[in-house]
Amino acid sequence: MLLTLTTTHRPATDLGYLLVKHPEKVHSFDVPTGTAYVLYPEATEEKCTAALMLDVDPQLLRAQKDAFELSQYVNDRPYAASSLLASALSKVFRSALRGNSKDRPELAATPIPLEIRVPVLRGTPDLITRLFAPLGWTVEATPIPLDAELGGGDSRYSDVRLTGVLRVADALNHLYVLLPVLDDGKHYWVAPDEIEKLLRSGEGWLAGHPEKVLIARRYLAHRKSLAATALQLLEPEVAAPTEEEAELPVQRRAPLAGQRRDAVLAALVESGAARVLDLGCGGGALLTALMKERSFTEIVGADVSSRVLEQASRRLRLDRLPDRQRGRIRLIQTALTYRDDRLRGFDAAVLMEVIEHVDLSRLPALERAVFGHARPRVVVVTTPNVEYNVHYEGLTGMRHSDHRFEWTRAEFAAWADRVAAEHGYTVTFRGVGDPDETTGAPTQLALFTTTEATGEASTDTVTEVTA
Repeated sequence: MLLTLTTTHRPATDLGYLLVKHPEKVHSFDVPTGTAYVLYPEATEEKCTAALMLDVDPQLLRAQKDAFELSQYVNDRPYAASSLLASALSKVFRSALRGNSKDRPELAATPIPLEIRVPVLRGTPDLITRLFAPLGWTVEATPIPLDAELGGGDSRYSDVRLTGVLRVADALNHLYVLLPVLDDGKHYWVAPDEIEKLLRSGEGWLAGHPEKVLIARRYLAHRKSLAATALQLLEPEVAAPTEEEAELPVQRRAPLAGQRRDAVLAALVESGAARVLDLGCGGGALLTALMKERSFTEIVGADVSSRVLEQASRRLRLDRLPDRQRGRIRLIQTALTYRDDRLRGFDAAVLMEVIEHVDLSRLPALERAVFGHARPRVVVVTTPNVEYNVHYEGLTGMRHSDHRFEWTRAEFAAWADRVAAEHGYTVTFRGVGDPDETTGAPTQLALFTTTEATGEASTDTVTEVTA
């Protein structure tokens, strides 16, 4: 699928500064459903066009709620603009969405002539116009005809061209919200923290939009209680949730992922740790937060996937860090069910949303590798509280398709108490996120502590831990 952004502001190549993507390069980014590319088909002083192209891998697509057996192969996801493209846009143009530009801050705050082209967008010209025209866009939406052999007529897709004079940040935020609204279906499960995304991206324009009710309902996957809460936060007198619709008091606060990172950081700082392991670090979300805390003098991110380690490296911009900062962090590939001497000798280790991705039969191997062999002084473990899942409307299984299990608070406590007793730790528990009186908090955290001295770090041995 494809989206282009063009300006005739002179010099037009300043668009590269606003998007933080050099016009002379082809930029590629790994995304959960394939690869996103940013390139410039034209880059002159008079006119500059940036293209975002998303190459979708059908085998990486998650089955949708209305899926049939071959839906991962027979669908419009590879070519029709949707929430897949919106998510890619959010990742590759993160600074531009926020209106940040280190090199051209004044230009980032200035409306400039823009043209956006989306060759295949699900939606009628009337609906597309109703959504974009109130935001200052001149809308040209041409229905894409069906093949004559299929009966002819117009398809449900349109070729869309938007022109206007706007800030680049405003243009991108309009797209981020309205692409999935027009598609009317998200490729991921919509949780209450989607309200915060909608309000953040819709700041300054959504509250006054004549179609804000439609936008909120579609963006939030027709979950009435979430849409009602979003509208109430936009404008308190509009659409307050009824008693029947209210699932939880959802307020405008940090998403659960942010609260989880903050809770882990607080536990690490309280422990006095200086040398920290992030085990199962993934794409580096926690590593980024750890780097901002100066008390952490050595940080190691470990993961079994070389691909996600590459993502973490790009996210951290390791190739651009000053030598002093670069010396604080390193990334290593390792499996957490193996004894690895490189993980010994650290003050603290974090397993943030990791253990639930490990088969229960392999969990004892992880316990021995982390608590027995690596043996940091402090271990912080977080995992979902399955009791809280009843508050997530529409959730019929686990919170993530890759979860092998999700535990109640009693089950997590029993596991943590046993691990602590077997390996010489004490353990305390905390809830993360807004708690419910009956079901507790959405995330549970265990803080393991031992007063025993740790050994010296090594860089040699990697041995599988057998059952």
